[in-house]
Amino acid sequence: MDVTLAIDAMGGDHGIAVTLPAAVEYLKKHPRDTIILVGNTDAIVTGLSALGVDASGGVFGDRLRLHFASQVVDMDEPPQSALRGKKDSSMRVAINLVKNGEASACVSAGNTGALMATARYVLKTIPGIDRPAIASYLPTKKGQVCMLDLGANTDCTSEHLLQFAMMGATLVTVLEHKPNPTVGLLNIGSEDIKGNEVVKETSRLLRESDLNFYGNVEGNDIFNGVTDLVVCDGFVGNVALKTAEGVAKMMGGFLKEGFRQNLYTKFAAMVSMPVLKAFKHRLDHRRYNGASFLGLKGIVVKSHGSADAFAFGCAIEKAAEEARAGMWQQISVHVEKWHNERQNTQSGASSCIPE
Repeated sequence: MDVTLAIDAMGGDHGIAVTLPAAVEYLKKHPRDTIILVGNTDAIVTGLSALGVDASGGVFGDRLRLHFASQVVDMDEPPQSALRGKKDSSMRVAINLVKNGEASACVSAGNTGALMATARYVLKTIPGIDRPAIASYLPTKKGQVCMLDLGANTDCTSEHLLQFAMMGATLVTVLEHKPNPTVGLLNIGSEDIKGNEVVKETSRLLRESDLNFYGNVEGNDIFNGVTDLVVCDGFVGNVALKTAEGVAKMMGGFLKEGFRQNLYTKFAAMVSMPVLKAFKHRLDHRRYNGASFLGLKGIVVKSHGSADAFAFGCAIEKAAEEARAGMWQQISVHVEKWHNERQNTQSGASSCIPE
């Protein structure tokens, strides 16, 4: 299936210095797909020219298109300011292209809060989903794990967490071809008696659902790969994510510091280079770049604001993969099926009550 992707070319810490090389590289690897670069077209044309790409046709023909947007959302701009005051931002216009069907998905490295607020306003949420959630993958001892929510919702009810689990399970099923992925609920202990009332109620709802609920998982279980999916509220998820990123950077810094101490350690580094490269590749956060905004009637993927061209390219690949799979439609079907079954169960139970 061919896809058309709308790229917010101006978003992120580095803007076109990152988004353009990533887009060009993607088109080289996917000769049937199309990319629409949204933003200041003069700046985009100049940037493409520096890469040896003719924006008026050239080697990509009509597979590389430009769409003008007069505004840019700042990285520290309040979401409501961006939503109300920048209706012609590169971010907003890219999402509009998804809304009107001109693009299959949108990718942006811009302000996360503004992107979520704008995407939710323009695309709306899937029926049966109260709030969108941010989902992404993390490396584990066994491969990778999908985790959500990673920052969109700091206060959640048990019903919200159940919806996150349904959306995340659909994502894992479709993208990883796992028909019945295991679902873990992040908690302060594995026992059923642990956690606050919201977590306890969520555990009950998950057990009653059609999901393959493993049970409670702790923080260390995330990276042991105990489950295919880990569910939590956005406050906990974001703290866990940033903590993991910080630990990974610290470990990398310790390794570099240790190998640079003297001639002997530098020689040891040279001997260990194949192992170190494999280690770096396995934990390279850039390979996991690209967080999915699940629960919207459209596909939006958020790249890290400081991403380089390789990392941003990974986010584009993720958006294309979700578009090919019809991700939001698959989530909609799952949610609708679950709600129908829930209503039938409740009506059946009420009919058994004697008058």
